Amino acid sequence: MSERSSVSVIIPVYNEKDNLPELLARTLAACRALGRPWELILVDDGSRDGSTDLLADAARAHPGEIKSLLLNRNYGQHNAILCGFAAAQGDIMVTLDADLQNPPEEIGALCAKMDEGYDIVGSVRQDRQDALFRKVFSGVVNLMVRRTTGVKLHDYGCMLRAYRRRVVEAMLLCRERHTFIPVLANLFAKRVTEIPVAHAERARGTSKYSVLKLINLQFDLLTCMTAAPLRLVTWLGVTISALSVGFGALLLVLRLIYGPEWAAAGVFTLFAVLFFFIGAQFIAFGLMGEYIGRIHADVRERPRYILDRVVGETLGERPGTATQAHAARSSGN
Repeated sequence: MSERSSVSVIIPVYNEKDNLPELLARTLAACRALGRPWELILVDDGSRDGSTDLLADAARAHPGEIKSLLLNRNYGQHNAILCGFAAAQGDIMVTLDADLQNPPEEIGALCAKMDEGYDIVGSVRQDRQDALFRKVFSGVVNLMVRRTTGVKLHDYGCMLRAYRRRVVEAMLLCRERHTFIPVLANLFAKRVTEIPVAHAERARGTSKYSVLKLINLQFDLLTCMTAAPLRLVTWLGVTISALSVGFGALLLVLRLIYGPEWAAAGVFTLFAVLFFFIGAQFIAFGLMGEYIGRIHADVRERPRYILDRVVGETLGERPGTATQAHAARSSGN
């Protein structure tokens, strides 16, 4: 792979006004030190704190280096990244969060690893500065993804990652509305690796991922990655049915041995068993509902986002690419 492969750095931004000056200064310095063509694409995901104006001003202040994509409302981090992918022109595309917990200075290390011929280079946060809950939640997600996909990466929650252009173009051709980009990318990558990166405590602002959003992200991760939960529910139903038959037979035998008085005394046990079965059914219906709801969203084929306006120009356009076609479809809806 040529050492002069161009780089697009995509940063989704949502209400990060206090972090933006430092983020822009450090990211621009890191990109200028790459020694290769580069562009910085900032995607405003419907911010309400003044971040939108700062991003537009940054694109005007740095022509040829920064392009700001301003969405008309909040569509979520992963859709914002897909919007950035659609507009990016680099051979290598690097995603980065705007909260500065992952240092922009690591961009060079990701690109250097990509030059070895990898399709994806992930990152593993060292000495994480997150709350215990987030660490535990992240550990559970990472374990689940490794077991399900067979790809032995250790930190799917870190968005500081680099992707080969052909992998990104394949992702943009996928039409599902609920997706988890690191897992989706693995479906199209042949060579995947990861490197350790630094991690800092959030200096300003608060995390945009509440407990509820983390739970919703978990559902997106499950449904875009595998049908294993449905299979698990099927086997759970088979197991419960078998146990209920055995339990019924046991109750019948005990009634014959001890008489009807004993059976009457076990009425609350029967109610407990009944409630257990009802709960299991609701769990099964809920899981099926999650899948059906996502199927319903996909078949409607509504756009993932609406691009309100673009400020700034960076690397030259590449006619005929899948990303441009995707951008035209998204902005035209």
